[in-house]
Amino acid sequence: MTRPYAEVIGDPIAQSKSPAIHGYWLGKVGLNAEYRACRVTADGLAQYFAERREDLNWRGCNVTMPHKQAIVPLLDRLEIGAELVGAVNTVTRRRNGALIGCNTDGAGFLEPLRPLLRGEHLIRMARVLGTGGAARAIVAALAEHGFILVLAGRDPAKARAMLDEIDPEGEHHAVDLAHFADPTDFAFDDREGCFDLIVNASSLGMAGQPPLRFDFSHAPPGSLVYDIVTHPVETEFLKAARAAGFRTIDGLSMLIGQAAAAFEKFFGVAPARDDGDAELRRILAS
Repeated sequence: MTRPYAEVIGDPIAQSKSPAIHGYWLGKVGLNAEYRACRVTADGLAQYFAERREDLNWRGCNVTMPHKQAIVPLLDRLEIGAELVGAVNTVTRRRNGALIGCNTDGAGFLEPLRPLLRGEHLIRMARVLGTGGAARAIVAALAEHGFILVLAGRDPAKARAMLDEIDPEGEHHAVDLAHFADPTDFAFDDREGCFDLIVNASSLGMAGQPPLRFDFSHAPPGSLVYDIVTHPVETEFLKAARAAGFRTIDGLSMLIGQAAAAFEKFFGVAPARDDGDAELRRILAS
């Protein structure tokens, strides 16, 4: 009898670290199950879900680029978070075959920020670069925690529409991604008591993708710089941020955080994270 399994789908998919993460946790908790990677093209999405809907051993899938929004019409229901964001990164199968979409990206993104978010701030401001599916979840999560957002995309109109859809009452701003590429002589005011965040929520800087052009003269003093790219983990964006004196968070933080939430949905138990993910990070970096 085939073991229960879950998988990650996308195109491309070979670079995904999700099988290593879930495989490690399955071994740690002693579950007789597996987690796979499956390349699914845009043309193959409907057939993929039609087949998995009938597979009693399939527990669900994680969804990566470029399918996070495209799969929505193929599902039976969205959980509230995914409905708000309009993008899905995790699908689970109910016993009756119903496919339920949820989004764990926001929770995963916020996980390393939780200690800071427990504090009080005069202003919380985030410059978010990118307007894809992951960016939508990040925008929603940050808006919920009181951030004023500057959302940058190749198409500022798309960025504006995203902000208006997700948080229409917020005083947010949409700009062209190229705005941040060249130096600025803008004089930032006193940032004491402020929480400034710079986020690469795009695929720019990923292996095989164009570089992310961001000049750190646009970053207020004391900013925290966060890159969700995981391949490579040590991106040029993060290297430049540290060289400019900023604190950084790498993409493994979000990846592991969102995977932990998905793992529990797939297999019904929480993953083993008693060492603060140190061993898992070592494995993923090797």
